[in-house]
Amino acid sequence: MPEIISVCSRCDTPLEHGDLRCSICGQSSPPNETTKQQVAAKILRCKGCGAAVAFDPEHQAPRCSFCDGIVEIETIVDPMEQTEAYLPFMLTPDDAQRALRQWLGSLGWFRPSDLTSASHVDDLHPLYWVAWVFDTECKISWAADSNANSRRSSWAPHSGQTDVVFQNILVSASRGLSQAEAVAVSQRLDLRTARATPNLEDGVTREQFDVQRSQARRQVRDALRLMAKKHVEGTQIPGSSFRNVHVETVVKGLTTRRLSLPAYVMAYRYHDQLYRVVISGQNSQDLTGTAPYSTAKIVLTICGAVALALLFLMVIAAAQ
Repeated sequence: MPEIISVCSRCDTPLEHGDLRCSICGQSSPPNETTKQQVAAKILRCKGCGAAVAFDPEHQAPRCSFCDGIVEIETIVDPMEQTEAYLPFMLTPDDAQRALRQWLGSLGWFRPSDLTSASHVDDLHPLYWVAWVFDTECKISWAADSNANSRRSSWAPHSGQTDVVFQNILVSASRGLSQAEAVAVSQRLDLRTARATPNLEDGVTREQFDVQRSQARRQVRDALRLMAKKHVEGTQIPGSSFRNVHVETVVKGLTTRRLSLPAYVMAYRYHDQLYRVVISGQNSQDLTGTAPYSTAKIVLTICGAVALALLFLMVIAAAQ
């Protein structure tokens, strides 16, 4: 659990070690020079995608494992988020390559017929990407227009309040993975397996949190508001259609864990063209990536559809 060092002087919210501001009301925390010295760190910053990775001269390469861009040393002085625990890798690099082959073979008819056989892995990087996992209780106040009880009008106003508990909500803090990639590779992660140290270290890139604690809490709260809106739209608003949905949340309790999550970033080559795939380090079913389409099959399908349409028109014309 995070270390609680004091409480906010304005709203009595617990403050964690290194907090610059209260996560609820924004009140500045008492200055602590020791904290700043303890969290100062050196990281490698990618000039391409902006990802921040741990600086280790014995293991780190001068290229980014996310996008292969050039990295440079950057010193972080302000209090930063720090990883509290790591989820272990449960897949080996061989497992990841087998998952890639299976995925390529399942993409459907519009892909090249030789996609699986002609593709080969050009690069494979195991890495830890960073995310927040939070639990919270909150009161949601909402207002919206819906077609329920609208009578002569198309819309009628509705509003209400509800208490909701959100648990194990994962919010990506990664710069190296896109939001879509982070969502795709986190569907079946087992958060119960978190441990204090990574189970793989040699050759594994470790992305670092690179936002201040107060900014991190703001991102978590923004994600919470989006989830609250989805909850209201799915369970609270009456009627079959709605518009102008507005929600406000009052957080009753917010606990945040900062985790590093396992993944493999792979580059595979098909006919001299590189494509990127990201695979969860715990479940081979959670993967996302890019793959080529077969132009010949697409053209053949379009021509077939046009031919069928013309034949149909000819049959109708002959019947008349």
